[in-house]
Amino acid sequence: MTGPKPSVRGSVDPFLVMDMLREANQIQAEGKNVIHMEAGQPSGSPPNCVIEAAQAALVSGRIGYTEALGIPPLRERIAEHYQDAYGIDIAPGRVVVTTGSSSGFILSFLAAFDHGARVALPVPGYPAYRNILAALGIEPVPIYTTADNRWAPTVADIQRLAATEQGLQGLLVASPANPTGTMIDRQTMNALAGTCADNGIWFLSDEIYHRLTFAMEEACGLSFNDDAIVINSFSKYYCMTGWRIGWMVVPERLVRPLECLAQNLFISPPALSQYAALAAFDATDELNERRAEYARNRELLLTELPKLGFADFTPVDGAFYIYADVSSFTNDSHQFARKMLRDIGVAATPGADFDDRNGHRYIRFSFAGPTVEMREAIDRLGTWLK
Repeated sequence: MTGPKPSVRGSVDPFLVMDMLREANQIQAEGKNVIHMEAGQPSGSPPNCVIEAAQAALVSGRIGYTEALGIPPLRERIAEHYQDAYGIDIAPGRVVVTTGSSSGFILSFLAAFDHGARVALPVPGYPAYRNILAALGIEPVPIYTTADNRWAPTVADIQRLAATEQGLQGLLVASPANPTGTMIDRQTMNALAGTCADNGIWFLSDEIYHRLTFAMEEACGLSFNDDAIVINSFSKYYCMTGWRIGWMVVPERLVRPLECLAQNLFISPPALSQYAALAAFDATDELNERRAEYARNRELLLTELPKLGFADFTPVDGAFYIYADVSSFTNDSHQFARKMLRDIGVAATPGADFDDRNGHRYIRFSFAGPTVEMREAIDRLGTWLK
């Protein structure tokens, strides 16, 4: 069959997390029990007050278009959160409510970078960064990080890239990071943000795993660079992945360009999710109980996985991932992950999703599920690897 060809924008790499999720769901539909450790998705439902707020919004009939930047009460409450959590005074007008963090990345990339711009990304890292940039005609520039620098980019990396003929227009960091769970300490974050400011480089900080930390204090990019573009989400800590609601904090000069882009691309974020998200800030006690379960899962896996031969991890400072070296078992972590899923019903994500150079040696386990499932996964792995 002939016809018009797809655009080259659609030739980006697949998101292997979602490929593994699809395959796991297919196996589950065939009647096999699957433990989902592939997707970064909390297993619990949203907090009770979130569901109640959504029900109240449905009854009231307030489900229509909103302002493209989000409903004012939610923007105000997000700004208040920055004062409460970080001691940072943010004008509500700088807050942009988005359809999940994913649309936040699309909007921020479009507003900050022209076609052909170069944006540095630490590797290993979240694959959608580079794939969205590539689809938009922006060049992702990998910075291959190492254990020597705690898997973070360095000032020398940024200065080197900025000094090239093409220059550097942006740096995107995440702390806690996906897939590693490793955090950037305050001193390093300050140095990176300052270097970007000194060189006219946009500094983007992905903070969607904030409030899910275990071994280090989290630091907001706005504490070090008021020009930073900060992206966050209600998906992870707030357990609202399917509600597709997130936010950004941006410099004032980006607000109107972002509003125009959002009006045309998305019209507005989902109204129901916005009213529900407004209530999420009142669920701290309930959400911290979920975080406590993740902490127990983390300790369990860090104790038991080495006994099974998974001896080398990146530092698990936050988020809910363990990025484990599997080179003692295989030199193809993708094949290893698929066989593990088929043989014992444990779904995980191969490192090739996050690192094109060394990902074949790594696999990512999410520990966002119930502790009982984490224990069962350990038992299955123990039997399988004997």
